[in-house]
Amino acid sequence: MRAVPDVTQVCNPNQSAIVMRTFENLLPKLVTCLALLGSACLMAGEVEVLHYWTSGGEAKSVAELKGMMASRGHSWKDFTVTGGGGQNAMAVLKQRVLAGSAPAAANIKGPTIQEWADLHVLTNLDAMASFEKWDEVLPKVIADQMKHKGRYVAVPVNVHRVNWLWANSAVLKKAGVTALPSSYDEFFAAADKIKAAGFIPVAHGGQDWQDFTVFESVALGVGGAAFYNNALVKLDRNALASEEMRKSLNVFRRIKAYVDDKSTGRDWNVTTEMVIKGKAGFQFMGDWAKGEFLAAGQKPGADFSCSPAPGTAKAYTYNVDSFAMFQLKGWEAQKAQGYLAYLLMGQDFQEKFNLRKGSIPARLNMKMDKFDDCAKTSSKDFVATSKAGTLLPSVAHGMAVSSAAQAALRSAVSEFWNNDKTTVGDTVAKLVAVAGQRQRQ
Repeated sequence: MRAVPDVTQVCNPNQSAIVMRTFENLLPKLVTCLALLGSACLMAGEVEVLHYWTSGGEAKSVAELKGMMASRGHSWKDFTVTGGGGQNAMAVLKQRVLAGSAPAAANIKGPTIQEWADLHVLTNLDAMASFEKWDEVLPKVIADQMKHKGRYVAVPVNVHRVNWLWANSAVLKKAGVTALPSSYDEFFAAADKIKAAGFIPVAHGGQDWQDFTVFESVALGVGGAAFYNNALVKLDRNALASEEMRKSLNVFRRIKAYVDDKSTGRDWNVTTEMVIKGKAGFQFMGDWAKGEFLAAGQKPGADFSCSPAPGTAKAYTYNVDSFAMFQLKGWEAQKAQGYLAYLLMGQDFQEKFNLRKGSIPARLNMKMDKFDDCAKTSSKDFVATSKAGTLLPSVAHGMAVSSAAQAALRSAVSEFWNNDKTTVGDTVAKLVAVAGQRQRQ
């Protein structure tokens, strides 16, 4: 067992005044001690955690974490907010923080972490990160997003690939589709066969974040990684107004013809269930969808298939789930929060969590032998695209641009999807306007 640093004084609540005079920030030292020496500090605490993992596969993943906390005597209080792809959760979190009653941790990610850190409400986790060598076990692109001004304030738990296309194997077989499509010409040819066989070609949930999930995969497949990065991440006006963007929007609208007329407002997991039950052939969705297939007892390669969205095999759009840790008062609460952070980055939890969630561990160099072929492909492609420069943040899932810019992009694309009278030119103008607003900020 690895030696533990001498932090026994920090574990003694009676000496907290001495500790505060000795250290610039008490809490990072507390979380290190309390995570590593849980039995030395006898008080148990409660963690209130805001998350929106409520579907079958997600709920099982959260249960793993609850059980690990309970094994050390800590209690877990769910602060769940359903729907909206996390937007509803962020609204409630804002209300809680402004009211002075922040939870111990909240499932937030990407630039939003920096926005909260700028308000000076997040806890410094550097002491634990240093002892546990987080910089060595996390890819730099992931570590940087967990930091604010060089200091850790959040903990990553996984890496999701967003640009997946899921398929029901039986539906494809009945429709005479013999191979997963690698281009949009092949995709539409397959969709026509599925429709002719009496199935819904594309399962889609009509919510703005789901609309943009499809759109960003289309843009990546049609325009390529450089176009995606320039247009949707950098919000470059020339890229947003380019011919590649117009082609992307036209392909995106063409997909709508293969979606059923009951999609409006449908949650993503209900949409995935359509593929699971053989009502639909394809779904564009991140690999959290795989958790639903697995929870239903289905096996990859047999009951369902996974492949990069058409045209995106050599690129990878990522979505990292992470927990930002908020400043808390009280020894028991801080101790429980520290142990939660320790567990989240541990190899044991990251393996168990991601086996059920459908994603891959955020930690590097973890064994993947227990993971299925979809996860192994994801892990291999994650490493390859990081080296090739085609590892890209998902705009749809809050990894690339500010929350305000993301909302504006979603709105423009969703309006284009839902209103056939909205032209490609109208939408391009709105996207370019988002870039203009960003430059004025």
